Amino acid sequence: MRKQKGTMDKVTYNGLTFEPYITHETIQCRINEIAAQINKDYAGKQPLFLCVLTGAFPFAADLFRSVDIDAEISFIRLKSYEGTSTSGKVKEVMGLTEDLTGRDVIIVEDIIDTGATIKKLVEDLKAKNPASIKVATLLLKPESLKHKLEPDYVGFTIEPKFIIGFGLDLDGLARNLRDIYQLRQES
Repeated sequence: MRKQKGTMDKVTYNGLTFEPYITHETIQCRINEIAAQINKDYAGKQPLFLCVLTGAFPFAADLFRSVDIDAEISFIRLKSYEGTSTSGKVKEVMGLTEDLTGRDVIIVEDIIDTGATIKKLVEDLKAKNPASIKVATLLLKPESLKHKLEPDYVGFTIEPKFIIGFGLDLDGLARNLRDIYQLRQES
């Protein structure tokens, strides 16, 4: 189900109703703040942004356009979600082709839930001898973490709710919503 552009009303997908949670304007302000910090942290360097597809694409695109430093971007695809819950298994779908030796890498993720995906990705990338690896995530669910992680750049810390929009999906739907919505809890 689609809604009118510019409104933040409830939306329904696959019989589930989602309520407004984080507006596009709020997301953009936070992305600009993260970009300013990355500009400071990587002044004089040329980091490689590594976008975890598919969900992180909107965040990565906006973040990449917001930094003022020279940088490159590449993509990797991992999957650990099925429906509204994590499958608990990380599956690499599309691999990285760039040589990371001596490179500064910024992994760009849409959401860190249990931490399994990002933990495995960081471990795999460390084996490629980068100069550094940092993690930027739009959303972090600290209460859901099953692995000890502290992302370097966090857009928003949220409660363990199921959310959609701005890259986050429900079975492939809702990624193109400009705002972020949370699953409505039935009372």
